[in-house]
Amino acid sequence: MGATELLARRAVAIVGARNASANGRRFARDLASQLGAHKLVVASGLARGIDAAAHEGALATGTIAVLAGGIDMVYPEENRALHESLAERGVLVAEMPVGTTPQARHFPRRNRIISGLSLGVIVVEAAVGSGSLITARFALDQGREVFAVPGSPLDPRCRGTNDLIRKGARLVESAGDVMEELAPLLAVPLSERRRALFAAAAGETPGDIELERARSKVLALLSPSPLPVDELVRQCQLSPALVVTVLLELELAGRIERQPGNQVSLL
Repeated sequence: MGATELLARRAVAIVGARNASANGRRFARDLASQLGAHKLVVASGLARGIDAAAHEGALATGTIAVLAGGIDMVYPEENRALHESLAERGVLVAEMPVGTTPQARHFPRRNRIISGLSLGVIVVEAAVGSGSLITARFALDQGREVFAVPGSPLDPRCRGTNDLIRKGARLVESAGDVMEELAPLLAVPLSERRRALFAAAAGETPGDIELERARSKVLALLSPSPLPVDELVRQCQLSPALVVTVLLELELAGRIERQPGNQVSLL
């Protein structure tokens, strides 16, 4: 919904804490404005805090909001005016049917679209275990760049971003840091030569009963000892997509931990 031509332009995602500090929100707003001046569209999730600030900063130059629920559902309510502005001057994207109320399991699914639309993901203030870090993980899986804004070690909201930098994410202090890293990508044509159209198979959203059964199977197989995700899928006899959805829910709930080698363990 909105200015759908923005989806044909190159984008960078800015995500972060919902309970962001005043400095964090100001930095996200200014950074989004600066990136917009470099002809980049800013993508985010229309949550309170960093997401809302990023959309506000890029509203004049182009911004994409990916929603967890239906495209007509305003969440959170405090962002209603921003939601309406984006429907007119930006673009709203949702994969859930119209009228769908956002639920916890929808947010990780939404995050993969935010990173997928973007050349890179910038994380501004994120606590350990934050959903923003899941977006960063999706970005890595999708071959996108990951950036992080450093913060005070005394602020819990910055521990996740500082940890990303420790693990190799590009440190960001200005839009120049982002543009320098993305320069090789911006020199490459955005799309391939046009070919015959094809329609991908429609995705299926698992129902509540199916998810509950899958949760029981996954939890029964998990333990404090790391288990490869591929082995978990094999033993569960469930689709990989369904297992990934359950693992994301458990990770957001703080019940599992990701281990090296694509392994998971129960906390």
